[in-house]
Amino acid sequence: MPPLDLSGRRPLKSRDVPFFKNLAAWLAGSGVTPNGISFMTIVFSAVAGAALAGTTFADGWLFRLLWLVAAAGIQLRLLGNLLDGMVAVEGKKGGPIGELWNEAPDRLSDALTLIGAGFAAGAHPLMGFGAALVAVLVAYVRALGVSVGAGQIFIGPQAKQQRMAVITGASVASSALPAYSKWFIWAALTVVILGGLITIWRRLSRIAGWLRHNRGPATSSTSIS
Repeated sequence: MPPLDLSGRRPLKSRDVPFFKNLAAWLAGSGVTPNGISFMTIVFSAVAGAALAGTTFADGWLFRLLWLVAAAGIQLRLLGNLLDGMVAVEGKKGGPIGELWNEAPDRLSDALTLIGAGFAAGAHPLMGFGAALVAVLVAYVRALGVSVGAGQIFIGPQAKQQRMAVITGASVASSALPAYSKWFIWAALTVVILGGLITIWRRLSRIAGWLRHNRGPATSSTSIS
């Protein structure tokens, strides 16, 4: 069984969309750096998290607006995640610390958004922190796969794009139907947490299967600490 994915890049069909290819080419030509785009994903996530938390103190039209601001911030973050890699690879503007900028901002971005969701109107902070912890563990297991030689494993059901899609959907629904916002955000965080735990199990199972097939009992090692 060969490594599951040694490319290091999440397989995304959106990279082949002409609009995004042209946008990435324009950004690369305008002097924008991949690391700068990665930094902006943190900013967008902070805006999303603040908007989600802000729904607790708002009502009326502002309540609806904050949910939409949160949804927009999440999607802009994901757009940045797409473009930073395209500018770095296709635009040939990657640097020596590009891998750090590719990964570290994502962990902070997830936390800002999900913790903010935990403070949203009708939600509970513990759910937000729980969702953030699960998101970090999902990413950790992916990194673990690389460290043992199994390669990148991006399977879900709650990988980064999926969990952000869930929170985006709950935000849009809450703006449209504010009376049900509590149930939308609770459901979204529940899906992120439970789906994330399933994702962790599936990734660990995939890594274990690869290790058994490629290393076997004769070459495996056990450390005790």
